[in-house]
Amino acid sequence: MLHPATMFFLLTVVVIFLSWIFDVYGLSVIHPQTGQLIIVQNLLSPEGIRWLLKNVVTNFTGFAPLGMVIITMFGIGVAQHSGFIAACIRACSKKIQHKKSVISGVIFTGLLSNIVGDAGYIILLPIAATLFYSAGMHPIGGIITAFVSVACGYSANIIISTLDSMLSRTTQEAIVSSGINADTIGPLSNYYFMFAATFFIAIIIYVITIRKLMPALGEFKGVVRFEGYKPISKRERRALIVALIVGAIYMLIVLWATFSSWGMLRGVTGGLVRSPFIVGILFILSLCFGIMGMVYGFISGRYRTDTDVVDGLVQPMQLLGVYLVITFFASQMLACFEYSQLNKCIAIMGANLIAAVELNRISTLVLFVLFVAVINLIMTSATAKWTFMAFIFVPFFAKMGISPDFTQCAFRIGDSATNGITPFLLYMPLVLTYMQQYSESSTYGTLVKYTWRYSVTILLFWTILLVIWYLAGFPLGL
Repeated sequence: MLHPATMFFLLTVVVIFLSWIFDVYGLSVIHPQTGQLIIVQNLLSPEGIRWLLKNVVTNFTGFAPLGMVIITMFGIGVAQHSGFIAACIRACSKKIQHKKSVISGVIFTGLLSNIVGDAGYIILLPIAATLFYSAGMHPIGGIITAFVSVACGYSANIIISTLDSMLSRTTQEAIVSSGINADTIGPLSNYYFMFAATFFIAIIIYVITIRKLMPALGEFKGVVRFEGYKPISKRERRALIVALIVGAIYMLIVLWATFSSWGMLRGVTGGLVRSPFIVGILFILSLCFGIMGMVYGFISGRYRTDTDVVDGLVQPMQLLGVYLVITFFASQMLACFEYSQLNKCIAIMGANLIAAVELNRISTLVLFVLFVAVINLIMTSATAKWTFMAFIFVPFFAKMGISPDFTQCAFRIGDSATNGITPFLLYMPLVLTYMQQYSESSTYGTLVKYTWRYSVTILLFWTILLVIWYLAGFPLGL
């Protein structure tokens, strides 16, 4: 298989070629919400070439995950360099030796991570690799297990997330604009179903990891710099306790500044959607890791001057070197795809086609889930897809007697399940970079070789759960 950077470069070439082909044939669609005519932008036209040359730098520097990854890796770098993360693992070495407990912990942490947005992709994956290696398992197994938990179960959670609020708001707008006589849709409209789905998906991921993934990966024969199960000294234990206490105090201050009557970190309307707390959560967590790492380093004697701290900040740059190369080509590919509007045209055309199909309720609902799962392969943003799909499918299914909350729930299943196999996922370059840290031959093909089974199985059984839920007449939420 090709190197990830080469793969993204070739995908860029394919996008440019397709934009030319569809422009020749005059592909265009009408946006269902705004009524705007959307046409394919030819990247080989003089205008398209000028756009590409003018924006090649900003396509890279403006790539959404780039800044978040670098900022987050600063904090994690200090925590690793100081020995703080290794000390945490060594202090819990007896529990970590239980492989099933490690796998279960990583899965549930990944499923719950969408509370704080995309933090799971950046923070959990490298930690999961270390935990798996410490328990005598292949570290890439930890990366893949964490990745599919975060990606394929992105909508499932036992606590509402910002995604619940954003999707329900769009659904309500579709209800109002279509004149549907339906109950008001709020953030808790899918809560019961997603709560049950969290444990349902966790079981699926756990079984596949135990029975398929770990036996397929086999024994890890690479070299990882880790202190293993070396007993933790009294000084290190004291440093660890103080660092954890400082970290807890820091997080309590952050939570107080968010949820108290003062509410400095809440949004201007008092909510959490797009609030400083949610938008800045990765920096908040990175700073927490960095502070705990520094405290541990100075108390344990690992750090003596500020130069040692700077060395910890610099350490992740070795990993980020590969990430930056992959990200450059990935960012160009995604920017070209967005500029050409191929994703919107294909998605809206497909949505109109599905809406024209005449089947019974269950068959149409299942077909809708599968359609969203396929479109998610080229358009991964849930809010971007739902912005136009809601105005097509909410009134369509309402005429069939299916409530808007069920339509939204079906959309979320398809939107999540195939996140683990699409090359258009914004965090795919980072996942591949983490894998190459343990195996330089890792490619996108290597990843999909293991993740396709998770995506297909979760899509199948999650859809079956929705059908059973619908036939039983259970409420989806509040």
